[in-house]
Amino acid sequence: MTNIVLTGFMGTGKTAVGRELSRLLSMRLVDVDSEIEAGRGMKIADIFRDFGEPYFRDLETEVIRRFARQRNLIISTGGGAVLREENMAALRETGVIFCLRAAPQTILARTAGSGDRPLLNVEDPLAKIEDLLAFRMPFYEKAGTMIDTDGKTPLQVAEEIAGVIKCRR
Repeated sequence: MTNIVLTGFMGTGKTAVGRELSRLLSMRLVDVDSEIEAGRGMKIADIFRDFGEPYFRDLETEVIRRFARQRNLIISTGGGAVLREENMAALRETGVIFCLRAAPQTILARTAGSGDRPLLNVEDPLAKIEDLLAFRMPFYEKAGTMIDTDGKTPLQVAEEIAGVIKCRR
């Protein structure tokens, strides 16, 4: 079976939906950010702080390449993975890509209080979310099938994705 790829902005539910999809479809979930943390022995926030975003993006590309070559996986990417076309090309080769979407206020509520979001460690996180979304939206829109997550549980979103996958078989 081909891979199922979940992308989208932070706080849209990629990890939670990925867990539900893994359970529903009996497929292994690979969380790219978790793989990076395990490989470096550091939290993402620490990698950003100590080495910078470009270094993190290089690590992200390496992990995506490694898992995109495999089959029968659910791959949950980081929110910025779409910014590199090489990432998306690798993921498209073996996967069906879904982009999860949520309103800025929903994202803020879901990420509030988390110190693990280095891009949101600013004075006005809502404004930062809106700015980042405005910049990234063209990348998200061409990434794959858009799925809104506002007002839905991770299970509801996973069931919606599973339904789309079954229709494509």
